[in-house]
Amino acid sequence: MITTEIDSAWKLPVMPSPATSPDTSTYCPLLSVVIPIYNGMADLPGLETCLLGQTYRRDRVEYLLVDNNSQDGTADRLQAFAAAVAAQGLTVRPLSEPNIQSSYAARNVGIRMAQGEILAFTDADCRPRPDWLTRLIQPFQQSDIGLVVGEIQAFSGQTPLEDYAEYREIMAQKHTIAHPFYPYGQTANLAVRTLAFKEAGLFRPYLTTGGDADLCWRVQMNGNWQLHYAEDAIIAHRHRASFAELASQWRRYGRSNQYLHDLHGVPLGPSLGAREVSYRLMRWLLKDLPKSLWRSLQGQTPWVSLVGIPLDLFCAQSRARGQRDAQLPEAARQIEWL
Repeated sequence: MITTEIDSAWKLPVMPSPATSPDTSTYCPLLSVVIPIYNGMADLPGLETCLLGQTYRRDRVEYLLVDNNSQDGTADRLQAFAAAVAAQGLTVRPLSEPNIQSSYAARNVGIRMAQGEILAFTDADCRPRPDWLTRLIQPFQQSDIGLVVGEIQAFSGQTPLEDYAEYREIMAQKHTIAHPFYPYGQTANLAVRTLAFKEAGLFRPYLTTGGDADLCWRVQMNGNWQLHYAEDAIIAHRHRASFAELASQWRRYGRSNQYLHDLHGVPLGPSLGAREVSYRLMRWLLKDLPKSLWRSLQGQTPWVSLVGIPLDLFCAQSRARGQRDAQLPEAARQIEWL
């Protein structure tokens, strides 16, 4: 049975309504939305609801849902969803990438099958706002725009670590578009002109992290395409809720740093020694913590600011560990082409 209600355990962030509704009558190109999915049974009900709720014209969009060798019934769920929504005018095309365990390889399967002149990307655990696609696509009216990056907001936190991640805006795209090498967007909320793929190539199928930055950089370097930041094209994403999840996330960021250094020569992230960590913790304890406590008691800052610095150091150390241990597989240098 295909649910039409978002899982009640997930609370979407409150977002202001736009002052005016976006005009879809003048610019509504054929659009393909590619979503890789691995063991997604817990995430699919909410995702399905969000896809059904998109305001983009249904006759101008197709959803390519790519199962990446799931073992939990995801493939059957995708087939059932496609059949259930066909009568409502929604085109859902279940696809499969059973050979390479990589979200980038799964996205490549969708790209190859896509019919749209623009491709939008998100993930199974993301929840797009109803006007997400409409707002994400509008900048492509400018002919030199090859990439559009939307914004990622957090679900309301249910644990202290989720509150910390929201406080630090860990996944906010306003940070990725400020990268000193080239701006980029995460594939949780990204759109790419199909012609740009033809010029720069697809994702590196054997890369396990950092592929979104790599793709955006190649597009800008190979085709003189511009990147546009559409801050009002919003999806919601759940932050990590435990120390183990948070450490894994930042180790992955460290691996990404190393891989992008190997592929593009960008500088590696800094590594803090024990002496520097001890100094910062002592400074936090004697100086920053009392200030943060006073401001928190006055209602000027959230309580999570009290432990922001120790958690920053925990994340930095996890990233440094991931960077140190990473070794780029030779196969990950391979780029697929249309």
